[in-house]
Amino acid sequence: MLTKQEKEQLRGTIFRHLDGIATSTTAFTLHKKGILNYFLEHKKVALPELVSTFNANEGYLNVALRVLCSQGWLAQHLENANETISYEVNENSKTAFSLIHLYEDAVNFLKYSVNFPNERIGLDAFLALERIFKKYKTQFGLSNVVEGNIEYQILKHIEGVIVAPIIVMLGVNGLFHKYFMEASFRAQEYHKDPESFKKILNFFAHLGWFNKKKDTYQFTDKGLFFAKRASAYGVTVSYLPTFLELDELIFGNPLVLKTKSSDETEKHVDREMNVWGSGGAHSTYFKDIDKIIINLFNKPIDEQPKGILDMGCGNGAFIQHIFDVIEYQTLRGKLLEEHPLLLVGADFNQAALKVTRSNLIKADIWAKVIWGDIGRPDILAKDLKEDYNIELKDLLNVRTFLDHNRIWEFPKKATNRISTSTGAYAYQGKRISNNLVGDSLLEHFKKWKPFVEQFGLLIIELHTINPELTSKNIGITAATAYDATHGFSDQYILEVDVFNAIAKEAGLNPDSNYYTKFPNNDLATVSVNLLKGNIHD
Repeated sequence: MLTKQEKEQLRGTIFRHLDGIATSTTAFTLHKKGILNYFLEHKKVALPELVSTFNANEGYLNVALRVLCSQGWLAQHLENANETISYEVNENSKTAFSLIHLYEDAVNFLKYSVNFPNERIGLDAFLALERIFKKYKTQFGLSNVVEGNIEYQILKHIEGVIVAPIIVMLGVNGLFHKYFMEASFRAQEYHKDPESFKKILNFFAHLGWFNKKKDTYQFTDKGLFFAKRASAYGVTVSYLPTFLELDELIFGNPLVLKTKSSDETEKHVDREMNVWGSGGAHSTYFKDIDKIIINLFNKPIDEQPKGILDMGCGNGAFIQHIFDVIEYQTLRGKLLEEHPLLLVGADFNQAALKVTRSNLIKADIWAKVIWGDIGRPDILAKDLKEDYNIELKDLLNVRTFLDHNRIWEFPKKATNRISTSTGAYAYQGKRISNNLVGDSLLEHFKKWKPFVEQFGLLIIELHTINPELTSKNIGITAATAYDATHGFSDQYILEVDVFNAIAKEAGLNPDSNYYTKFPNNDLATVSVNLLKGNIHD
């Protein structure tokens, strides 16, 4: 059995692995272009100078440099008052930048692993893995690897680039089935090329994840820890298509991953993997959501919403979950015959709507499933009224990790805002100032205010934190990975306090009775909020 301290250390390894996917690809891209050497020569450089010198797309270059700040290898100097940004080397820069070339084999391996788990590992990928494994076992020639130093940091990054796509593939394809986790097994039980697959199993044995006896393998307690948390890697790994295009995004065509319509398969992310990966993490936050739902639907019937609208319904799982909670754990659940629950799933993606309809039918749940744009609640309200005689304002509006992923709209009326956010934001390669991001969110909330004042907007949201804070807490937060995946794909995650302040500015007050953040300290990257026009007990 693992001790509590051992579990904390292994959890820190997962965070470092996720850091590795974001940092290795970003740093190696900048290394190839000569930007890191430019920093060592010039010490402190304004962002516009870098953009001009290297013919870069300012928005994505800014995201990339902030990633390095989060790892403690650069310092960010951001003045939101005059919208200027510069970056400066620090005591870690020279050592870190001298080792970036070590990422090359691992980054090149991602060209194969981006196809996992949809394709089994082929011979070329096995050969690439074998080369990396040999170098890893000798610590890539590093002689001073001590936990906490830069050499250790980079080695864990490389380890993450290797194991993350593989552990996701194995998780999706069944190696972490109870049968394999509880008993000894042989490579041929899992893979059609057992001799090649043994190389992966042997590497995991080297990491201490398996015990090996002759040709049989069995999970260790350490291996079981990672196997049970395979989905923790899923979201970051799902963005490999984006990380593999950083050369083009930062220095070429910033629209290389853009789709032409909501019907087209997304290019920047493996959405199926993303949903699989997020499922495990979301269950933690659902516990707090459940408490809120139970409280609201235990009120006197005339004080309850008539139903639920899930904006960005995805595959319908959240609607299904909420319905089950209401049916079995609330007063409303006992009154569904007299007071039916109106359920509405809305999504911008037609494929998601199709899947939601199918899943809710299978679950025998009656719901309306319609197209909707989070940026146009007025159209959604009009469609609901005209097509189904449902008032949007009569529903409890819910959504999970969606507001930061709305299609960017420049604010129609800019304020004199001086943002306190440290974030790096882009739209189609162009840098978006933090002040405008705040104004845009303000207008977004104001659009929703008339429809959520009475019963509220129940929201789970993702956040960023100051990169200096991230750099001081390596192995404790996944903020580096979040900032990279969302920054390079035109998403706008703000700090918790900045997000809540803008909600209040729009007249939507976070209800303190229902507010939670994860973790419950300055490193919070997720919040659960019930935003309402007026606070009610």
